Amino acid sequence: MVNDPVSIAPLLLAWWDENRADLPWRRTTDPYAIWVAEIMLQQTQIATVIAYYHRWLAQFPTVEVLAAAPLARVLKLWEGLGYYSRAHNLHAAAQTLVAEYDGRLPPTARELQQLKGIGRYTAGAVASIAFNEAVPVVDGNVIRVLTRLFDMADVVTETAVKNRLWALAAELVPPERPGDYNQALMELGQTVCLPGAPRCHACPLAAHCRARQHGSELERPVKPPRLATPYYDVAAAVIWRDDGRFLIAQRPLEGLLGGLWEFPGGKMEDGETLPQALSREIREELALEIAVGRPLKPIKHAYTHFRITLHPFHTRWLSGEPQHLGVADHAWVNLDDLDRYPFAVTDQKIIGQLRRMDEERAVDSRQ
Repeated sequence: MVNDPVSIAPLLLAWWDENRADLPWRRTTDPYAIWVAEIMLQQTQIATVIAYYHRWLAQFPTVEVLAAAPLARVLKLWEGLGYYSRAHNLHAAAQTLVAEYDGRLPPTARELQQLKGIGRYTAGAVASIAFNEAVPVVDGNVIRVLTRLFDMADVVTETAVKNRLWALAAELVPPERPGDYNQALMELGQTVCLPGAPRCHACPLAAHCRARQHGSELERPVKPPRLATPYYDVAAAVIWRDDGRFLIAQRPLEGLLGGLWEFPGGKMEDGETLPQALSREIREELALEIAVGRPLKPIKHAYTHFRITLHPFHTRWLSGEPQHLGVADHAWVNLDDLDRYPFAVTDQKIIGQLRRMDEERAVDSRQ
């Protein structure tokens, strides 16, 4: 067999021992710290994660400290890292660990998957790295390596193909040093087996790679045609009160950006102008009547499955008392209060505009 697990693992581990990156989560054997790193690394670049990882462990050094922390503090520390359901799930899983597992992560992938936010990949990573269990991992990098190694011409998003990839990964993982092996496999995909320009000359598995032998490495993995990304225009209101304070709202705890605070608003519907959409959304979410004033600078942002342009407006509160019809909570605040609240990146950019305007007014008043 060209792809013999007995020959691949030693080659990959030897490469790993010489080339692995020195990363903070590789300097610990603490299962909790390894778990935190694996959650943060989901869909986030390593360079971005490092600073968040250090801050997180400084504030939440143990499962018990994390479980006891208020959710708002957890989300504030996660602010800017994105995919906030990860922070929700870390917090919820920590509380489960304290309540049911004496504050310790279970040592097997099967048990780990019982915790909120831990799927098959994360369970395999934590179990193999922290507990030396010989279980596989399959992420985007591993898929690219395996489909080239075995020259798989099937569409990798199909369920049967996913199952094949997990079976192959399970066959290949060695009983000795499974955590190092899994990390090596992922790092090979990150640094050598690259999507558009694989560095085959530097690959320890090049002699075993069927796609390289067949000249099909740039055609692997096979993915379905990319669909057009939906796009939305979204309006947001900075609702000013006569006393100089403005309103912020907390998003519902479930769903996109759950529990974060925002300048309220929503998507523009067909036939609406942005001011009309904003007035309707504020009425539907908070039961307030507002007068829409001048716009701030629009903000473009891309989420995983859609793109938006966020159009913030200065608005004035006219009537009504805030009701929580489509929000979890609200607060009337000034700029100095905002550091206590976690915001998504788009709303942080609105805050940045407001602070610059406030600084400009202060300069003008001194002249």
